[in-house]
Amino acid sequence: MQRRRVSAGTVVGGFVAAVGLLAAVAAVAAVVVGVVAVVFARKVVTPPREREEDVRVVSVDLPAARVVLEGVEVDMPGRYGLWFERGAGHARLGEVVTTNGRLVTRVLEGVDFGRLERARHARMDGWLMLGPWEVGVDYENVVVQTSLGPAPAWHVPAAEPSGRWVVQVHGRGAKRQEALRAVLPAREAGWDSLLVSYRNDGEAPESVDRRYGLGGTEWEDVVAAVAYARAHGAREVVLMGWSMGGSIVLQSVLRSEEVRAALTGVILESPAIDWADILRFQGSTYGLPNDVSDLVTRILSAPVAVGVTGLAAPIDLESLDAVARAHEFDVPMLLLASEDDGFVPIAGARRFAEARPDLVEFEVFHDARHTKLWNAEPERWSGLIEAWLVRRAVSGAPALGEAEVAG
Repeated sequence: MQRRRVSAGTVVGGFVAAVGLLAAVAAVAAVVVGVVAVVFARKVVTPPREREEDVRVVSVDLPAARVVLEGVEVDMPGRYGLWFERGAGHARLGEVVTTNGRLVTRVLEGVDFGRLERARHARMDGWLMLGPWEVGVDYENVVVQTSLGPAPAWHVPAAEPSGRWVVQVHGRGAKRQEALRAVLPAREAGWDSLLVSYRNDGEAPESVDRRYGLGGTEWEDVVAAVAYARAHGAREVVLMGWSMGGSIVLQSVLRSEEVRAALTGVILESPAIDWADILRFQGSTYGLPNDVSDLVTRILSAPVAVGVTGLAAPIDLESLDAVARAHEFDVPMLLLASEDDGFVPIAGARRFAEARPDLVEFEVFHDARHTKLWNAEPERWSGLIEAWLVRRAVSGAPALGEAEVAG
């Protein structure tokens, strides 16, 4: 048998070819990672024009007031709204009746409009009320003049004038209806409520780029809302922010002397505290490694963001980090968050509360999903807000009550 002799040149050539192939694979992988990160970054700052209907409507029994659903989170405790037919239909869901782990039967409290029995897909929402007319008290449609133009708002006065207003700031992808749950607790405590809209939320004027600033641009509209409240009799103001609205509220406090001059306190519900942490968490739900999510953070903060996401300017995510800037706050806060949020990790809220235990009353919920704390525990949620607002109305009230103080 003859042995084949392999020359050194052949070996070297094969090694070079292998290295070249690996380099090419690495280059392709880097391109794929970059594309995924860009798509993710663009999704984060682009307002959704249509919400995904991720719930399957299996069956509807109108006479029995029952509906069978399949999908993620369809077994959440509490009462919810159910949108269907691409937003053309709306129903109200009560508590879970039965579940087999896949199909969930819930009480059907009523159908407001649309033909639910014909629907095949839907989405659940924390909003149970469609407008302030359902609260059962007087309200008025008003307009807040922002730098971009007139933004619609609802004003719900307290039973007796007090000069105390709560300015409600809804979250990403939501509208003013999200905050209606807080109107009655505020009113019981003697506070007016101003439920505002802000740029790119589908009601207020759009910005030039039609993109979210994650709090870095929207805060200016909250400043305008506070100015409106003060011009119409507010002597003391509490800001309440939901989800991204929490980030917006915190930025208005940090950036506006006018807001701080009127501010008595801040309420945060499922707030966006640490965007880098949120992006990692949300990336993981799509199966993305932290490296990709961290790249998204760098993209949004870099000049390249203008070209690849449509932003008018990069977002300074460091300036939005409320934990890093916790020492700059000097106003009492009520912070409500859930261990089972599923969208915004509670870790950011914990770190913020730990950084300022002298200011922050931290209330932890369980089994409640993102901005759905009221839905899961309405009596506790409403009681916490009402009691905290009563304390804020008392001159010289201490910052801390009997709530859990993180740390």
